Amino acid sequence: MDILTIGWLGFVALFVFVLLGMRVAFAAALVGFLGIWMVKDISVAARVVGFTPYEGVATYSLSVIPLFILMGYLALNSGVTKDIYFVGRQWFGHLSAGLGIATVFGSALFGACTGSSVAAAVMIGKIAIPEMKKYGYQPRFAAATVAASGTLASLIPPSITLVVYGMITSQSISALLIAGIIPGVVSAIVYSVMIWTRVKISPGLCQRLPNVSWKDKFSSLKKSWGVLCILIIIIGGLYFGIFTPTEAGGAGAFATFLMALGMRNLSIPELRKALLETAQNSIMIFVLIFGFLIFIRFLALTRVPYSFAEFVNGLQVSRLFIMLGILAIYFFLGMFVNTIPMLMMTLPVIFPMVVALGYDPIWFGIIITMLCDIGLLTPPVGMNVYVVYSVAPDIPIEDIFKASIPFVIAQFFVIALLFIFPEIATFLPGKMARF
Repeated sequence: MDILTIGWLGFVALFVFVLLGMRVAFAAALVGFLGIWMVKDISVAARVVGFTPYEGVATYSLSVIPLFILMGYLALNSGVTKDIYFVGRQWFGHLSAGLGIATVFGSALFGACTGSSVAAAVMIGKIAIPEMKKYGYQPRFAAATVAASGTLASLIPPSITLVVYGMITSQSISALLIAGIIPGVVSAIVYSVMIWTRVKISPGLCQRLPNVSWKDKFSSLKKSWGVLCILIIIIGGLYFGIFTPTEAGGAGAFATFLMALGMRNLSIPELRKALLETAQNSIMIFVLIFGFLIFIRFLALTRVPYSFAEFVNGLQVSRLFIMLGILAIYFFLGMFVNTIPMLMMTLPVIFPMVVALGYDPIWFGIIITMLCDIGLLTPPVGMNVYVVYSVAPDIPIEDIFKASIPFVIAQFFVIALLFIFPEIATFLPGKMARF
């Protein structure tokens, strides 16, 4: 049996093990170990298992992951969510669908502190859903708005998804984080327009809040000073080359800690909880990295990624048609597999092909992140829908999935814009090169 066949069989075996319920990290490590044993010998496989995980993760750049996670958990325990939502309500509440729009931009701002779609959906949902129901919003529409708005945290820096993508593909994490800003803002605007249009078509769907004076609007901004400082530190530091991603993570975590202390909302038990949850989530991600580094080494030995790229390049079809096929694959997988495992399983094979087709790696990272966000809203996995359901269990989960369909369509519309105008993702990273 030639090594290329062994490589493809290993790739299939990984998906079979995952579908059978085996933990993704252990499945990847097992397939990688057995595959290297078959291609080389057991001594080589043992050395790879012994040294590769340490060599792969004992790097300065990957320490950004626990720092961003810590920043998110400190924000979760600081009470910043209420203040962000209050600011959004003051500025947008008097508009048609004002609370829905406030939820969208509140989630985007909160994402600047967490980098986690699930965390944003949980914390914003606890405040926004009761408030929206109070003003006559259809419950399932309110829940879907929160679930979809939470996905913005995957684009707005800091983003764990983009960090993992950069680690797997060896792309600049700084450029990826900066690249997510404009697509994140565009997504928020498209969501808001869609919500506004829905309410215009059905005016009885909700009530407007009383108008607020400009003085009160600007006065409310005092409650968002902490988040604005964090945004300036992370985005400004990365864009102007002041910080590396790891330094930005450290500065952001420290700034979030000071913000929590300034609000007097961070007790010793809450700090302990934030540290423990940071450790648990960081270990989960690093265990995934351990397993997939072994699997990636196996794929490299069998040359599966390169042979696949050569095969696709030899097809007599346009590169756009191939890219649409890739998007269809990610859309399908996103229904069943969570974001980080899906990236680690597919990118070692897909990414070389994308580069060979001439697509920009930074642009592709944003596209893939948005497709992963769509997976957070589609059954049967739909993680954001499930966490919103845990916050509002009186709303049937199937109703939330149905109400999320317009947001999925809106996200595909933004992806289409990125195909037509790739500068939406590449403009800011291109400017970074001047500093």
